[in-house]
Amino acid sequence: MCFQYRNMIGRKKEQERINRLLDSTRSEFLAVTGRRRVGKTFLIDSMLGAHYCFSITGIQNGNMETQLINFGIKLAEYSGTLRPQKPDNWQMAFLQLKHYIKSLDREKKKVIFIDELPWVATPKSGFIQMLAHFWNDYLSKEPHFILVICGSATSWISQKVINDPGGLHNRITENIHLYPFTLAETNAFLKDRGLRFSFQETAKIYMTLGGIPFYLEHIRKGESFATAIERLCFSPTGILFNEYNNLFQALFSNAQMHLQIVAILANRHYGMPHAAILKQLGMKQPTGSYKRAMDELLISDFIMENPSFGKKKRGATFRLIDEFSIFYHRFLQPNRKYTPGIWQQLSESQGYKVWAGYAFETLCLKHIEAIKQALGIPAVYTEINSLSMNASEDQPGFQIDLLIDRKDHAINLCEIKFHSGPITINKETYEKLIALRQHFLDYSRTRKQVFLTLITNFGITPNEYAKEVVDAEVKLEQLFKN
Repeated sequence: MCFQYRNMIGRKKEQERINRLLDSTRSEFLAVTGRRRVGKTFLIDSMLGAHYCFSITGIQNGNMETQLINFGIKLAEYSGTLRPQKPDNWQMAFLQLKHYIKSLDREKKKVIFIDELPWVATPKSGFIQMLAHFWNDYLSKEPHFILVICGSATSWISQKVINDPGGLHNRITENIHLYPFTLAETNAFLKDRGLRFSFQETAKIYMTLGGIPFYLEHIRKGESFATAIERLCFSPTGILFNEYNNLFQALFSNAQMHLQIVAILANRHYGMPHAAILKQLGMKQPTGSYKRAMDELLISDFIMENPSFGKKKRGATFRLIDEFSIFYHRFLQPNRKYTPGIWQQLSESQGYKVWAGYAFETLCLKHIEAIKQALGIPAVYTEINSLSMNASEDQPGFQIDLLIDRKDHAINLCEIKFHSGPITINKETYEKLIALRQHFLDYSRTRKQVFLTLITNFGITPNEYAKEVVDAEVKLEQLFKN
């Protein structure tokens, strides 16, 4: 089989790791995980497709017999057999595969690729046990194979394969978790497709769709941000009109709890602690299904654990960071009845401005390394926190979007602002910023130097107030740097 793909955008570290496997003098076992639509199969096909001696993709919701029939057909395609045969079970399936690959040239790397592994390994089928035996008994003893497994159900692969206490324990030799594109990679991806968006428009696309290649590749040349989002998301024929429910059903078995948690967090921009989430769910104590859902949402990059400054685990909140899920709950779910021009109308509302502000904060949380680079501290060890304090008799309430606690005895107290133009700091804003810094100093009693830092999309208008109160500034275009 011949694989023809466009140029690979980004993924440089992942490419380096896969190239090391190709250069290895032993057989390798690679696991690739990441959320749905993030480009896992594209990465593997592009890097390893020319070396395939066998590949199979699991069939969603297929039973064991369906998966075995699929296996027999794929083996016939690769071996050139005219009449596919369905193996009786997975032990016989791997015996047939072994018989075929033993006849191949041993001088070059041969890749066996099992895509959507969780769909292949149906309950009580014995697939995982036979895969472990196939690796332990044959592949690992040869020098020229790369066994690749892949799937969007990251938590399933982590539990059943990567952290398997049985026959696959410590057998994975390389583990790649593929994250969504960064802003820089998103910008390069759009340009590679002939799309010319400004930094501002690209940021809006990212705040809506995230860095998901599958979503981004459906934006058409000549479309504005508003036109693309209306066509893709709001139109009943749009590729993303029904994506939300399909996304969770494909990723998680029994996804009802996952959907409930995401719906709760979608309306709490700064996140919630466990106790508050449980209260919203009507639970007094976390159940097994709740713990499983939270763990799976964390490992699949839908939510993040955000420690509160000075409180470590005890004060941690959980924040929804999947852009499309947030956008769905804020705009798509309440507007399922389509009217042409609906997104243009919504994007001029106050609700849009509120959403954009929080979405920009999430964008910044995902680009901490770029922020550190802009601040000139890329190599300084840092801890990332936020801080939300309710008003009390002793102290007024205050909220800090982002705290970068540095090992070089300094703290960047960051205010994140998304506006339609440059921010002008007047006397009122100046006094609020001074008060915010003082509240933090009173609360933290820190001896570190505190730098008041503004992160904005259009920058700050120079004036005396800005010169006096702002210690450091980060602009949107600086977040596009690798």
